[in-house]
Amino acid sequence: MMNRWPVMKRLLPLLAGLMLLLTACGREDLSTLNPQGPVAEKQFELMKLSIGIMALVVVVVFIICIYVLIRFRRRKGDKSVPKQVEGNHKLEIIWTVIPLVLLLILGVPTIQNVFGFAKDYSKDKNAVQVKVTAHQYWWEFEYTDYGITTAQDLIVPTDKKISFELAAADVKHSFWIPSIGGKMDTNPGSTNRMYLEFPNEGVFRGKCAELCGPSHALMDFKAKAVSPEAFDRWVAAMKAPAAMPADAELAEKFTSQCLSCHAVGENGGNSAPNLTGVGGRETVGGILYNDEAGVEQNLKDWITDPQKYKKGAMMPGAEDTGLTPEEIAGIAKYLAEYKLDY
Repeated sequence: MMNRWPVMKRLLPLLAGLMLLLTACGREDLSTLNPQGPVAEKQFELMKLSIGIMALVVVVVFIICIYVLIRFRRRKGDKSVPKQVEGNHKLEIIWTVIPLVLLLILGVPTIQNVFGFAKDYSKDKNAVQVKVTAHQYWWEFEYTDYGITTAQDLIVPTDKKISFELAAADVKHSFWIPSIGGKMDTNPGSTNRMYLEFPNEGVFRGKCAELCGPSHALMDFKAKAVSPEAFDRWVAAMKAPAAMPADAELAEKFTSQCLSCHAVGENGGNSAPNLTGVGGRETVGGILYNDEAGVEQNLKDWITDPQKYKKGAMMPGAEDTGLTPEEIAGIAKYLAEYKLDY
């Protein structure tokens, strides 16, 4: 049998190097090391504190080990028994007290912040209440105080706490906006609660952080923080009557084929993502970025074959709906032009 150890000796350093290299891979807007809100900043401070304490312990232990190995090594010709320190009360007190002190330094702020993160703002009249429902593989956001529902783009004001009620419609998912705050599971049949704050305007990427099926990695959403005035305009625009396609035949086809599941304004169903203002969103399907191919082309591609972009998505493609290329182009153009001015 061939001796595999020489091969392993070459592979192990290579694998170790690859591990170090890959730890630097990733997106800046998906990093917990780039906090953009008070919740994420407190979590980041706890992370730095715990890593700092662990690093200190490792460094001190290694220094002591190296010192002992050098200072008390057996010299040539020395056959004496070293002085024994078992039962030394002073040493026992020192190595008992030091870990307790370190645990207190880490434990007190951790407990304070963890209970702070769990504060319930669901009854706070000044907080924006958002019911989040996770589906395979998209996100639904219902603003219960405003009577509006949207999908994929979470619009929030910068001056208020956002209180989330989290649930799942099918399997277990996990709601996570890395730069704004830690994740929270969404479970079928039960709800979890959390709150976040968005102090700065901008677009923050969100993910599903729980393996939920073949397109789990593609279950993205965008959190868009806007000024309080812009948020009020967005609410008003969402509540405004929807404008259907001007072409009567296209409007009929859109109603029969799309609004049986989707909704625009007050029209349609609620079993699929709400399409009100979809032309102004960051993405189509959560993953096709509109600043690349353009919203109209993305809509065409998505309507034609959603399985190509999100395997396991519930939306049927053109082959199942019977939509012609002309009808798909007309619907895509209508939806691309359907934008909310806020």
